[in-house]
Amino acid sequence: QVQLVESGGGLVQPGGSLRLSCAVSGTIFAIWNMGWYRQAPGSQRELVATIATNGSTNYADSVKDRFTISRDNAKNTVHLQMNSLKPEDTAVYYCNAHFTITNKDYWGQGTQVTVSS
Repeated sequence: QVQLVESGGGLVQPGGSLRLSCAVSGTIFAIWNMGWYRQAPGSQRELVATIATNGSTNYADSVKDRFTISRDNAKNTVHLQMNSLKPEDTAVYYCNAHFTITNKDYWGQGTQVTVSS
């Protein structure tokens, strides 16, 4: 079975940094486009960043120049380096795997990121 497990969330002060990780198991990691999404209380889930199988990346305007998504195909992991964190970055962050041929999606359980002084 395919599983995505996020880690690395926590409480950080404004201006600080966190590095989220997502471990993928049960499938051939290299064929999946990967992404990070987030959902704040009372809000819809929104895209944060994506990284395709060829390494191409996309970012939400709100996180450009602050966040970096990367993948390590040898370790079946995707990461989100978050710098210069703001209170509005507070949300549950979810890892996503998407297979374009069949439009299949898998989701992790989420990890809480709280940015507060």
